[in-house]
Amino acid sequence: MAVTPRRLNSQQADFEEQFQRLIHWEEGDLSAIEATVAQIIKRVRQEGDAAVLEYTHRFDRVALTPETLAFSQQEINAAWSSIPSGDLAALELAADRIREFHQWQMPPMGVQAFTDDKGAWLGQRLLPLKRVGLYVPGGLAAYPSSVLMNAIPAKVAGVQEMFMVVPTPDGVVNPLVLAAAKLAGVDGIFKVGGAQAVAALAYGTATIPAVEKIVGPGNIYVAMAKRQVFGQVGIDMIAGPSEILIIADGHNSPRWTAADLLSQAEHDRAAQSILLTNDAAFADAVALEVEKLLETLERRDICQTSWNNRGAIIITRDLQEACRLSAQVAPEHLELAVENPEELLPLVENAGAIFMGRYTPEPIGDYVAGPNHVLPTSGTARFSSPLGVYDFIKRSSLIRCTQGAFATIGPAASRLAACEGLTAHKLSIDLRLEDGS
Repeated sequence: MAVTPRRLNSQQADFEEQFQRLIHWEEGDLSAIEATVAQIIKRVRQEGDAAVLEYTHRFDRVALTPETLAFSQQEINAAWSSIPSGDLAALELAADRIREFHQWQMPPMGVQAFTDDKGAWLGQRLLPLKRVGLYVPGGLAAYPSSVLMNAIPAKVAGVQEMFMVVPTPDGVVNPLVLAAAKLAGVDGIFKVGGAQAVAALAYGTATIPAVEKIVGPGNIYVAMAKRQVFGQVGIDMIAGPSEILIIADGHNSPRWTAADLLSQAEHDRAAQSILLTNDAAFADAVALEVEKLLETLERRDICQTSWNNRGAIIITRDLQEACRLSAQVAPEHLELAVENPEELLPLVENAGAIFMGRYTPEPIGDYVAGPNHVLPTSGTARFSSPLGVYDFIKRSSLIRCTQGAFATIGPAASRLAACEGLTAHKLSIDLRLEDGS
């Protein structure tokens, strides 16, 4: 397959039309998947463990019983013991850095309040969720880094119980995933995945506890299941294919930039990698380096499909225009590969995570930087944010009126209730105003 990424120039007459076509990703008709997932959820609600076990046998080719649904402590300890010490040290470093960042991110918990000039006591109370579910993709390609990124913020926030589901297709499990769960303080790990695992976490079975929120990435069936159980439980987000957008001047290494673009292309054939640069010669050099590096990658076919179908190199008038175009994309990952990224930062409106400078490639954020790598995709960075401790915290408003404060603000509330035609609302206020006087 030839390597043919899209090449655009912002000064082309039809640039805007081509650019919009590039950045709008269509999922296609999902009605069949939606119906399949709805049926799976219905059966898990009705049949509990029996449905979960049947679907796991059908889809993952693993025969389990209620007694073997969860990993035993012996299995977790054996996985830990099988991991080379260098790998464990890297995992522990990542966990420490992720924990440190999310501890810094923590808001004050408990009650915060003030008394206003009318004498009303107003505020909020912050409490952690009690129980959350973590979804982790399974098999050898599972990502222990995602376990840390989902579980550690929950633990820092004060969540009391965390239960993880991870499919084990053909009985295969990545021992680093179990080690990451142990490091992060996960309370139970179940050998199930797919829509049936999401349904089990949402509604509970005899073996798998119901949770208050489900977080973590998965395939289209998992994403659809999270969408369908939302309301019964909270969810983090509906994630699409991974994305990277790089704004670079001509003083970067073309080979480094090519590697950064491919770092996201290898995730998924539908992933998107875009380079915006004001230097045409640099753009040509990057395109050549992508071709060379592709020959060296284990996931070459995935990278090549992603780069050909959704990749792009765009020549802009200047870096300021690149920032304006980036705002329209609202990428999951944005690299500012320039000498002084702080100068461009005020021009960046939308991005899940911003990697600043030539020595801050996106993969450093995937593993050990500290901030969360669970990020909004598909343009949703326009209105949503990375996963963090606040996703595991609920707020309740606090209101207390003294008799004097009520007498001061109550008449306005009575008038507004009358304007809305809600006479019982008005009566609730007026009775107190009359009796209080």
